[in-house]
Amino acid sequence: MPTVVGVTFKPVTKIYYFDPGALRDLVAGDYVVVETSQGNEVGLVAWEVRDLPDQEIVGDLKPVLRRATPMDLVQRDRYEHRQPDTLSLCRSKARDHGLPMRVVSADFNFDGTRLVVSFTADGRVDFRDLVRDLARTFNARIEMKQIGVRDEAKVLDGVGKCGRRLCCASWLRDFDPVTIKMAKQQNLPLNPSEISGVCGRLLCCLSYEMETYTEARKRFPKAGSTVVTPDGEGRVRKIHALRESVTVRLEDGEQKEFAVTDLVGDYATAGGRSACSGCAARRRAPGGRQPGEGMEAGTEDSPGAQGAKSPSSQGRRSRRRRPKSPNS
Repeated sequence: MPTVVGVTFKPVTKIYYFDPGALRDLVAGDYVVVETSQGNEVGLVAWEVRDLPDQEIVGDLKPVLRRATPMDLVQRDRYEHRQPDTLSLCRSKARDHGLPMRVVSADFNFDGTRLVVSFTADGRVDFRDLVRDLARTFNARIEMKQIGVRDEAKVLDGVGKCGRRLCCASWLRDFDPVTIKMAKQQNLPLNPSEISGVCGRLLCCLSYEMETYTEARKRFPKAGSTVVTPDGEGRVRKIHALRESVTVRLEDGEQKEFAVTDLVGDYATAGGRSACSGCAARRRAPGGRQPGEGMEAGTEDSPGAQGAKSPSSQGRRSRRRRPKSPNS
């Protein structure tokens, strides 16, 4: 198994694996200079040295060059203090070139030789003239990076609907896929304004309790299935996973809520339609009775009772006679 160390370059961002080499005594909180595909960069050790399986390593491991010196950190801090002025100038240059883009951030690397400009746009943008202008202005290599609205919210920070700081800016390092199905599973209103965050996308917190809801729903009948309650048969209208109850519409039209433990029979579903075994048997039996109930020989419901008519004879008698043609 390869030995790696986890390094991050900004607070609450993705952790990258690097080869520590001879620096096996690195601990969380140490600053190191690492080699990246864009050049050398100062990073913060987030995970101490550890061994990982080969399947968790993607691509080749870049090396950790050395520990960061005080001069490296001073240079990095100096360029970080220039970030507000650099961002303002980049936005001004983008407006001068008439580009349909919104510049979100402009970050130098620790020694000022590279400037990464992050922006959002609805489509592709031809920023070649802007790159040449910025290169002359800052005397550095310019890298343009188009990001999404979620990454924009992470950079700009803010307060969510819950009144707390955005998860993506405070602790969430990676964005997990969020779908509208998660909102449906949790019985949330499907109004976009209520289930969307400040970025305009679905709330990241919809995925936090999804596993709990998925496990809980395995113990419940599906919506639309027929179940037996203490008050009779009914059809499931709504599931309350956290309360462990279901809302059932009874045969008389009344809707009542029952605990899942009060339901009778096996309500396992199949193909989106389900019914408990007792309900299915009652529907198959004549008159809605259980198989064998009221089926003694000689009774009115018995197939062998005197005077009982077979379905075939009833079908023949109920057929409409075709009118005779005038020529017949």
